[in-house]
Amino acid sequence: MTFLVLLAVLIGFLYLGMPMFAGMMLFAAAVMWAVEGEIGTLGEFVFANINVHLLVAIPLFMLMAHFMVRGRVVDDLYGAAHTALRHLPGGLGVATVSACAIFAAVSGSSVATALTIGAVAIPQMLRLGYDPRGAYGVVAAGGTLGILIPPSSPMILYGVASDTSIGALFMAGVFPGLLLAAIFAAWCMWTEWRRERRMGTRALRPKRASLAELGAALRRSVWALSLPPVVLGGIYFGIVTTTEAAGIGALWAAIVAIAVYRQFGWRDWWQGAQDTARTTAMLFMVIVGAALFGHMLTKLRIPDQLVQLVIDYNLGKTEFIVAMMIVIFILGLILESISIILITTPVILPVLAHLGIDKVWYGVLLTINLELALISPPVGMNLIVIKTIAKVPLYEVDRAAVPYIVLMFVGMAIVIAVPGIALWLPQSMALGR
Repeated sequence: MTFLVLLAVLIGFLYLGMPMFAGMMLFAAAVMWAVEGEIGTLGEFVFANINVHLLVAIPLFMLMAHFMVRGRVVDDLYGAAHTALRHLPGGLGVATVSACAIFAAVSGSSVATALTIGAVAIPQMLRLGYDPRGAYGVVAAGGTLGILIPPSSPMILYGVASDTSIGALFMAGVFPGLLLAAIFAAWCMWTEWRRERRMGTRALRPKRASLAELGAALRRSVWALSLPPVVLGGIYFGIVTTTEAAGIGALWAAIVAIAVYRQFGWRDWWQGAQDTARTTAMLFMVIVGAALFGHMLTKLRIPDQLVQLVIDYNLGKTEFIVAMMIVIFILGLILESISIILITTPVILPVLAHLGIDKVWYGVLLTINLELALISPPVGMNLIVIKTIAKVPLYEVDRAAVPYIVLMFVGMAIVIAVPGIALWLPQSMALGR
């Protein structure tokens, strides 16, 4: 009950228009003053929470994505996917999901994925007669794959907050990400097949691409497709750490953009660095605020109270996971994803340990739930991105996302029922927890 009261007060602060980081920092500092009578150690605590080498990976992955976008490297991804899949019912939608999945393995950001692929895909889908609602929905949902298929900034934050192997989390996100992509693609094919039957437009579907067309599309996209193996291959084989892989990825993206595509100048370099620095500074401020809030919760012994609550109600693993997924989904309607990770993780870690719940498995489920927040009204960030691209009322985009919200719940339920979907790959690689 104490945690719910404190959370309600914090949300009240935020709804007054106070920035996220300021609300958490001021509220936590006020409670610490009331509980401890002083805040003299505040500076040391703040430094300790951002002086973590793994956090360096976040701006490097952001820089890599900016270089790929500004160098126009990603444009060929959608073209190659469309060429290969255009003959299928809903082939444009399947191509969009495929392009989102590939770019997700480059960017580590759902908003960047939705924005980049959406800017290319939505105009073409509408021009070729694709159902507008289907176009908006598939780009919004496909974009969410950016934080599940590695690399993933939220997974890095969760790994730091929970002392979990980033490499294990990255590998654990691969099969659930592909599962969601397959579910989205199957939905696109099913809905478009029904639409074709109803409207009698089967004959208008593009012909299957020839081998020559496929070869040409693959040659154009080979450099964009080279980045995921470069980044994830080093982690997979244990050659580099996550932070080193991020640095290599950023350097490789710059080399490809400059030497191969030749559409990347000093202005692009500078603007990409500026955007990365601006986003990183904002993110680190939120990390500090959430860390202070979590420290305050620990001082009030709220994690211990939550463990006792689980014991009193005799909750099992599945019951607790389902309850947490409901809570996080509700929080996702009103809070930003990073804040949810940093506020809830310190609270539930003792419970995960008590119930013997794998932290990597929970991290994947948490990430899927955070994906849901990105396409859930009223403030889903991907929905706002699609509204901006398509220049349509937000309620139209909201309606388009509803089927995909249901599909993501289905995907989450499958991963809850079959933990091996997430855990098999990191366990087979003997990655640490």
